[in-house]
Amino acid sequence: MSQTPNRSTPETADVVIVGGAAMGSSVAFHLLSDPAFSGRVLVIEKDPTYARSASALSAASIRQQFSSPVNIRISLYGVAFLRDIGARLAVGDERPVIDFTEGGYLYLAATPEGAETLACNHAVQEAEGADIVLFDAAGLKDRFPWLVTDDLLAGAWGRSGEGWFDGWGLLQAFRKKARALGAEYRTGEVARLERQGGRVVAVHLADGSRIACGAVVDCAGSDGRRIAASAGIDIPVYPRKRYVFSFTCKGPVDNCPLMIDTSGAYVRPEGHRGADGQMFICGISPEPEADPEWDGDAETVDWSLFEEVIWPALAMRVPAFEHIRPGRAWSGPYDMNLLDHNAIVGRAGEVENLFLANGFSGHGLQQSPAVGRGIAEEIVHGRFVTLDLADLGYGRILAERPLREANVI
Repeated sequence: MSQTPNRSTPETADVVIVGGAAMGSSVAFHLLSDPAFSGRVLVIEKDPTYARSASALSAASIRQQFSSPVNIRISLYGVAFLRDIGARLAVGDERPVIDFTEGGYLYLAATPEGAETLACNHAVQEAEGADIVLFDAAGLKDRFPWLVTDDLLAGAWGRSGEGWFDGWGLLQAFRKKARALGAEYRTGEVARLERQGGRVVAVHLADGSRIACGAVVDCAGSDGRRIAASAGIDIPVYPRKRYVFSFTCKGPVDNCPLMIDTSGAYVRPEGHRGADGQMFICGISPEPEADPEWDGDAETVDWSLFEEVIWPALAMRVPAFEHIRPGRAWSGPYDMNLLDHNAIVGRAGEVENLFLANGFSGHGLQQSPAVGRGIAEEIVHGRFVTLDLADLGYGRILAERPLREANVI
């Protein structure tokens, strides 16, 4: 139930979190789980149904196959969290279930350059402790006999620690646990942050409410740039639209991972195989110049993208996909960091009590356990304790120093 403020007295919160989906609720949970923190946490969420939230509309997957060590470490932490979510986010006797399936990611390469990239990434991933297997074409055919490998040179597959889960379930589990620990959730839209010198002193809502604060966390997703800008912080984060399509295939595609084809199209199983076959979901990242802006409309879908681009590419790679039955489709937002497609995490430079969790570029749900904990640690302890997330800091934005990531979906 939303909390209604007493308008007769000034309202204050120790930490105001803007955005109450998976990331914001993870921050709230981790703050209130820290024995060194005893303050009031107020989460402002403009849409408590989360109908247009990236957390609810994403493909809900997690991988270690990044090229930058910080992202690999974040995901290794995240997968350990997801495996143990029943204990970590239990409320009383109720233990959340998110159906985490460790089916792995499978990246494919058809050029010498692509194969070299996979090999270089694999060396970094292996050094960080990720369980990734590097295949040549013969190895791919042996492990995935339904795959067309004639044009392939290499592939990289997550043997463990990668897969997919119920994203809605994770969001709700974080939210329910945070509330059980004392987090207050309020339905409202943040109009602006009030800054005095090097601090944010208050959060103003669209209904006229003013909430004095000790710290603010910007977890506003596709609205994050506007929130940060109201405190004088510019971040290159813009809302971009991504489509997710579903289909059912009767032919056998056993033990299918989340496969990223050389065309850029991806596909993964969804749910269990039924009498009508196996359901899959799929999508593709558009070229930057064709990147559509998110307009909040999850129902309007460009089916030509599926019919003319995605399906033909997947059918060439997996012959069983030539005969399918299309299902439903939807669109959702990526809060895309146009500098380098990596998150912006931590203190907002000169504004000492504003903390950023923005620009996840499609990685937010899988990174919510580690980043939520990191932000909470920085607020309470003044530094990252569990994982050093400094490589994702705002300083690289100011310096226009991108953290390049080779594996972007």
